[in-house]
Amino acid sequence: MAAHLKKRVYEEFTKVVQIPHEDTPAKRLRLSKPSKSAALHIDLCKATSSTDALQYLLHFARRAVEAESVEGVIRILLEHYYKEADSSVRLKIASLIGHLSKTPGFRPDCIVEDTINTLKNEKSHQVLAQLLHSLLLIGSQLTDTPSVRLRLVQVSCQHLSDTYFGVRNNCLQLLGCVGLTSGATALDKDAPAIGGQKDVQSIISDYFGDQDPRVRTAALKAMLQLHSRGMTIQQDIYDQACRLLSDDYEQVRSASVQLVWVLSQLYPESIVPIPSSNEEIRLVDDAFGKISHMVSDGSWMVRVQAAKTLGDMLQVSPHFLEQTLDKKLMSDLRRKRTAHERAKELFASGEFSSGRKWADDAPKEKLDTNTVNLMASGACGAFVHGLEDEMFEVRIAAVEALCQLARSSASFAEKCLDFLVDMFNDEIEEVRLQSIHVLREISTHITLREDQLDTVLAVLEDSSRDIREALHELLCYTNVSTKECIQLALLELLKNLNKYPTDRNSVWKCLKFLGQRHPTLVLPLVPELLSTHPYFDTPEPDMDDPAYIAVLVLVFNAAQTCPTMPALFSDHTFRHYAYLRDSLSHLVPLLTLPGRKQPYSLETAGSVSASASVEAAHMFLQQSLLRVENIQNLEAAGAQDLLKLTIRDLQRVGELQTELAGAADFCATYLHCQLLLSQALQEKLWRTAVPLCLKQNNSATQAAQQMVAETFRLEFLYSRLESRQMAALHHVRLQARALQLLLSARTRNSLDSLSSSCDRFLMDIEHFQRMFVTELPHLKDTFVDKVLELRPRLSSCAPVEMVKLLQNTLRQSGLLLPTLPPQIQKATATIIEPTGESDNPLRFTSGLVVALDIDATLEHVQDPQNTVKVQVQYPDGQSHLIHPKPADFRRPGPTRHRLITQVYLSHSAWTEPCQISVRLLLAYSSTAPGGAESEGPQTDIEGTIPFSKPVKVFIMPKPTRR
Repeated sequence: MAAHLKKRVYEEFTKVVQIPHEDTPAKRLRLSKPSKSAALHIDLCKATSSTDALQYLLHFARRAVEAESVEGVIRILLEHYYKEADSSVRLKIASLIGHLSKTPGFRPDCIVEDTINTLKNEKSHQVLAQLLHSLLLIGSQLTDTPSVRLRLVQVSCQHLSDTYFGVRNNCLQLLGCVGLTSGATALDKDAPAIGGQKDVQSIISDYFGDQDPRVRTAALKAMLQLHSRGMTIQQDIYDQACRLLSDDYEQVRSASVQLVWVLSQLYPESIVPIPSSNEEIRLVDDAFGKISHMVSDGSWMVRVQAAKTLGDMLQVSPHFLEQTLDKKLMSDLRRKRTAHERAKELFASGEFSSGRKWADDAPKEKLDTNTVNLMASGACGAFVHGLEDEMFEVRIAAVEALCQLARSSASFAEKCLDFLVDMFNDEIEEVRLQSIHVLREISTHITLREDQLDTVLAVLEDSSRDIREALHELLCYTNVSTKECIQLALLELLKNLNKYPTDRNSVWKCLKFLGQRHPTLVLPLVPELLSTHPYFDTPEPDMDDPAYIAVLVLVFNAAQTCPTMPALFSDHTFRHYAYLRDSLSHLVPLLTLPGRKQPYSLETAGSVSASASVEAAHMFLQQSLLRVENIQNLEAAGAQDLLKLTIRDLQRVGELQTELAGAADFCATYLHCQLLLSQALQEKLWRTAVPLCLKQNNSATQAAQQMVAETFRLEFLYSRLESRQMAALHHVRLQARALQLLLSARTRNSLDSLSSSCDRFLMDIEHFQRMFVTELPHLKDTFVDKVLELRPRLSSCAPVEMVKLLQNTLRQSGLLLPTLPPQIQKATATIIEPTGESDNPLRFTSGLVVALDIDATLEHVQDPQNTVKVQVQYPDGQSHLIHPKPADFRRPGPTRHRLITQVYLSHSAWTEPCQISVRLLLAYSSTAPGGAESEGPQTDIEGTIPFSKPVKVFIMPKPTRR
């Protein structure tokens, strides 16, 4: 019995029955979502009045609708539309149809005819206008369907005769949006003239004379929309558009200005007659005169539009262009006749004036001042009127238009110079700043006279730092006519330096370019500037005086191309040159001084040009990377020494060649990460027990942390990285994560924490594979390639076994080198103020605040308003992070930004002055792997990267007096 029972138990509890996998039916789940259309239908059926229905529709409009449910919802809305008697509810339904048609993923061609059918029996003009607006939204998404567009054009033409302006407006907008732009002249001549290119334009142009100004505006905008869609507007519309320039409604005049400009660009060389005259001129000249007349319009918005448009008319004749700067139009609004023509006319008349008869030589014709010959009288002095306008927006638009026209015509630039210089005295700072920028852009065409330079230099007393620096930039690129101009400019710049000491670097830079551009004008001023005398020794000036340094910068830069100037220098001037050449090398050029030994520098090596040296440095950079690429095993003898030497060479190349500094620093930092990894994977560390090698274990942990920090620095501090380089960076970060996992497994006692670390690393692997799936073929025999091969085994094994596999894989993987980035740029920052050279402490009462001015130059920084931070570190270890305001950033160049801000400091009382450290940080945010695919939430990794040298500032908080 016992044996039988034992046998039965064995059979019942140890018998295994395998069911084939394909025989087990898969459980399929069907997720059903509540129908939006059904819910809307129920709500509308529950409505007992039009007010309730309107409330349900308003509530429904705030919900999101999926693309697959849009058609059903619109069917329900249209069904209720025909039942509804209240026009406000129908208006809301019409609005909802247009709103739903813009749902992403929904193509509204299935509801076009249903929406058009609602127009047939609609009596309310407002609802009709809203339905046409919904058709406009639908048609704007179906521009690739000619049949739908032709149908919409027919519908709009049928309702153009409506008495309500809103209906006509939407019909015209619909014509402008869906009017056919190709080959409409190929339509059958007997077919109705609807949808053709010429026909659509003629239909729209018929409403240029509509009684309602809003309809006239809509017609003009519809014609402009046809032009923007590629349709060629007919020249016949030009006369109609010109008549609308005198419309009573400002929106009509503004739109007609745009249409006249479009036609002047399409048919610039066409000849048009002048009213009340036998003369003919080019269409672009005629349009220029008519738009110039609009600069004196009664509406400031039209004046701004006209002034901006004038700047885009670059094909106008020079004599018409120059007339805009003179308020007197030729002679009595007529064309001037030559002396030969006047003599011929007198000879043909048969007699001369005897003086006996009163007014016998008076003109035979009566001149009507309202008739215009050659060009509109308003075109006379159009820019003069614009620059004297009461609205600063018009003055800015006129200044910008002058800039665009002057850049293409050197003669016009010389004539408008006086007008632009006068704008330097405008009462609005924005106008003054814009006029300075404009004069800077046309500086290659002009030379300033002494009176003009006097007006320009008066702006140096402006309290706005932006104005003063913009003027310094202008003087860098401006030519002056006489040596008195150089003397006047230097005197005013030294006054500026005395009044605003913070402008020191900007003034020095200005004088550098002023000396380079005018060496012959500086030469006769050298004895006076340096206070030299042919017979007497003069006292040696103080080298700490910024004004004296400014004079030397001017003289030394002029001496670069004037070989006779160094003969006028005194002995102490040569000593000062050697000092400034070392301390301010970016401002003082290398001079060939007679009888003096020149120190060796890259500039003295004349045998090698700059381009050749850059090419040689680039070749050396490539050879260094190729030498490192031959290292297959980082643990081999001499491999680490080779890495260290290569890193040193790359750093030196970056210091010598600024053009290759970004690429060299990037490669050096990347190789440093590989060096840290090889040092952390030394065999003696992993063969020793943990308690016996705590020091080595700590160094490996720090190496892994430093590798992660360096990869973030390489990713966010360098721009223009290609996908290949980004994959290499993330590969190094993955190796660092694996190293951190190995180190944590050696010191961690909890199995649960190790298991979570392993799961996190697998998520990192999946994230890498998704991000760089196209780069995986280029990662053969690397760490990530071997890990991806082992991923099925890593996912199923125990954490301890996974750690062993990762350790072997990490030590056996080869070195991955990225390709040399060709256009890489490194974000850098240079703090100009404070300089950190002053020994005088900044004193303030403890507990209160003191403002510290920060002036820094940023290079190649993406979105500095959101990423650049200022860090202030106090001697007691406290650190404050300050976010500058967006208004504190200027952009003087395409890749350069300027940060001018104030940092407020406060601290308790100190017994002696101490130094605080100020530097700039670059903030970054990176998304960690996670999400639905990885079964974990996504987290953002945020941090900061120092990218400027710290500056030390002495401060002294004084105790409060009681």
